[in-house]
Amino acid sequence: MFFMAGARNTAGAGRGNERSIYQKFRDVDVLDKKKTVTALKPGEDRAIFLGLGMILSSVMMYFVLGITILRSYADSVWTEEGLCVVLNSTVTADMNCSYNCGSDCRRVSRYPCLQVYVSVNNTGRVSRLSHNEETQDTSSECVYVPRCQKDSVAMHVIIMNISERLKVNQQVPCYYDPSEQQETVLLTRLYDHSVVFHSLLWPSCMLTGGALIIVMVKLTQYLSRLCDEIGKIKR
Repeated sequence: MFFMAGARNTAGAGRGNERSIYQKFRDVDVLDKKKTVTALKPGEDRAIFLGLGMILSSVMMYFVLGITILRSYADSVWTEEGLCVVLNSTVTADMNCSYNCGSDCRRVSRYPCLQVYVSVNNTGRVSRLSHNEETQDTSSECVYVPRCQKDSVAMHVIIMNISERLKVNQQVPCYYDPSEQQETVLLTRLYDHSVVFHSLLWPSCMLTGGALIIVMVKLTQYLSRLCDEIGKIKR
């Protein structure tokens, strides 16, 4: 009886030790999981803040582009692209311009005004050619307005080079108003389709990247909670 009782006590003590060892390992495992969760939470918060910052920055970029490039692109009436045939290019007169010569100092210089008339798409419609919308707003007569500078000879050379190129290339691509409200046609546009596309590309990429970061963090948190629930069920 004594030996049987001793054996039972020994077996009970062994099971108790096994349970104690198992409990220790379980506590260590739970502690490691808590440490991991504690370590991951600040990183997840920083990732979410990064994603929100990227989204906010992209929205601000969209706003700035909307009041600058997109507005100018939408307000432009020269939307149709065609082929212009140069009919006549003549230097009519010298135009005055002012340049900055220092603090509170402005002086006057002169440049030749080159007028160019073209026929749009061989339709017989004669229009005056202008470089872009900015040139059209600055001068309603000249095809190109150079940056004003002290050296008037340099500006004269620029205008003469344009005149010679138009004499060599009689056919040039141009943009015109399909409603024919504007008699002027443009050689180039300040903001065409490619400019608008590239200006919207980067904020769109930033917006998509920020949204993906937030989605990935939320998905990771969901999968972590799902694994914890599955582990509790198995126990």
